[in-house]
Amino acid sequence: MVQAFADALNARFNSLTVRGEVSGLVRAASGHHYFNLKDDAAQLRCVLFRQRAMAASVPLRDGLMVRLRATVSIYEPRGDLQLIVESVQADGEGALLEAFVRLKAKLQAEGLFDTARKRPLPFLPRAVGVITSLQAAALRDVLTTLRRRSPHVPVVVYPASVQGAQAPSELIAALQRAQARQDVDVLLLVRGGGSLDDLWAFNDETLVRAIAACALPVVSGVGHETDFTLADFAADMRAPTPTAAAELGVPAQAALAETLEHAAHRLRNALRRHLQREQQRCDRLALRWPQPATLLAAPRSQLARLQWRLQQARDSLVPQRRVRLQQWHDRLHAALQRRLPQERERLQRLASQLPQARDRQLQAAVLRLERAARHLQLLSPRATLARGYLLGQDANGRVLRDVSRLQPGQTLQLSDALHTVQLAIDGTRPLPYPLPADDSTTPAQDARTS
Repeated sequence: MVQAFADALNARFNSLTVRGEVSGLVRAASGHHYFNLKDDAAQLRCVLFRQRAMAASVPLRDGLMVRLRATVSIYEPRGDLQLIVESVQADGEGALLEAFVRLKAKLQAEGLFDTARKRPLPFLPRAVGVITSLQAAALRDVLTTLRRRSPHVPVVVYPASVQGAQAPSELIAALQRAQARQDVDVLLLVRGGGSLDDLWAFNDETLVRAIAACALPVVSGVGHETDFTLADFAADMRAPTPTAAAELGVPAQAALAETLEHAAHRLRNALRRHLQREQQRCDRLALRWPQPATLLAAPRSQLARLQWRLQQARDSLVPQRRVRLQQWHDRLHAALQRRLPQERERLQRLASQLPQARDRQLQAAVLRLERAARHLQLLSPRATLARGYLLGQDANGRVLRDVSRLQPGQTLQLSDALHTVQLAIDGTRPLPYPLPADDSTTPAQDARTS
C-alpha cells in the first residue's frame, strides 16, 4: 500500500522546485545529508544523497534559504513523506538563473557556441597569457602549474577584476590588449569558484561576444567543475578549474620529452627494419644477378667473332682492291693511248696557227699605238703653240692666267713651240689692262724688254 502511494506521488510530482529554510541538518557518516525544509506554514523531510551532496555548489547549513529541485517519495519503514533532493541553489539565484538560461539560448541561436567555430589550441605556444585578478588565488595555482609543466614558456599576465560591476569591462579591455600586443599564442581566462552571483561577470553578453570574436584561442577556467558560465561556452576550450586550464594551455615538458623519446625509439626501430629489409633485398638481387665472368663471356665471344670477321674482310679486301687498282691503271693507260695522237695533232695545229695569230695581234697593237699618238699630238700644248700662241710663266714656272697680278721687277718667261725668252717687267710704264679687243694684238707686243 505504501509503495503504491509512493508511486502515485512520484507520478504526480515527478520533479518540482521547492523554496524554504534548512533546519535540523544532519550529516551522516555515509555522506548523506538529512534536514527539514520549512516555511512559515509547514515543513518537509529532505534527504540529499552523498553523490549529490559532493556535487552541490552551495554548502548546506541551518537557517540557509535554499531553492531545491527534488522528487516526492515516502520512506516506507516509517511511512514518512520526504523529498529526495537533486540540486541545491541559494535562494535569490532564481532570477539570475533565468537570465542565464535566456541569454544562453539567445547566444546559442546566433551560433556563438558552435563547435565548428572553435579553434584548436597551439601544441607548442611561444607564450601564454593569463587574464585574471592579481589578488586571485587562481593566479598562483595557474603560475605554479605552468612553471611545473613548461618552465621555458613565458607567461604574460593581463590583470582585470573578476567580480563586481566593473569586471566585464576590465576583462574585455584585457582581451583587447592581448590581441593588440600579440605577445602570446593562447589566453587563459581563469577565476576561482563562487556562487552564481560571484561568477556573474563571466555571463556578461558583451564579454561573451568579445571572447567569441577574439583572434587568439581562449581557454576558460572559471569556478569549480560544477560551475558553468557563458564564457565557458564561448571559449575555444572549457577547463573545469583554473589549474586544469593551465594544463590545457601548455604541454608537460616531461610528457614532451617522453613523446620525443618514444618517437625516436620508433624511428630507430623503423630505420633498423628498413635497413634489414633493404639488405635482404640486396642479397636476393645478388643471388639473381649473374657472376662477372658469366656477364663477360658473351661479349668476349662476340668480340672474337667480330675480330675474325674483320681479319677475313681485310684479307679478302686487299686482293680485290689490288685487282680493281690494276683495272683502273689499264683503263687509264688505254685512254691515254687513244687520246695521245689526237692531242699531238691538236698541238701541231695550234703551233701552225701561232705565227699568224701573233702577227695579227702585233698589227692591231701598232694601229692602236698610232691612234693614241695622233690623239696625244692633238691634245699636246706644243701643237697649240705651233699655231702662233705664246705661253707665259712666272719665275717659279707657274702658268700666268691673270696678267693683272704681275708686279714691277718680276721676271716673265714667254715660250712658243721652239723658243723661250725671259722678260723683266718695267715699272715706269704700266701695262695696258684690259687688253684691246683687237685679235691681231698679242700680249707679247705690249711687253717691254729691259
